[in-house]
Amino acid sequence: MADHNELGKIGEEMARKHLRGLGYRILDVNWHYGREEIDIVAMDGPMLVVVEVKTRASSEFGEPEFAVNKKKQRSIVRVADAYIQEKNLDLETRFDIISVLITSADKKLHHITDAFYPTM
Repeated sequence: MADHNELGKIGEEMARKHLRGLGYRILDVNWHYGREEIDIVAMDGPMLVVVEVKTRASSEFGEPEFAVNKKKQRSIVRVADAYIQEKNLDLETRFDIISVLITSADKKLHHITDAFYPTM
């Protein structure tokens, strides 16, 4: 497996641990809809939270969360809609980003709640 895949798995595990520590209940991890996926689906009290996790080994090209551009946001919203329909949910939904930066010297996690809103 490529190093970036391992790095991504470490970042997602850090994100799940972080969310559990905040009292979130993890519903699904790496939920697929066609070729697209949601990294984490969780409950924060009565709120459904769709979480995109971005992990990088360097901030040379910007912080990891900047990789969640408009195109990626539309993809996440599309997959979240499919998830909500498949699970027959009627819940208020929020989109978060968890940015993880793992370097040889440090590990940093930044949780951005309400990171973006669905747009057409």
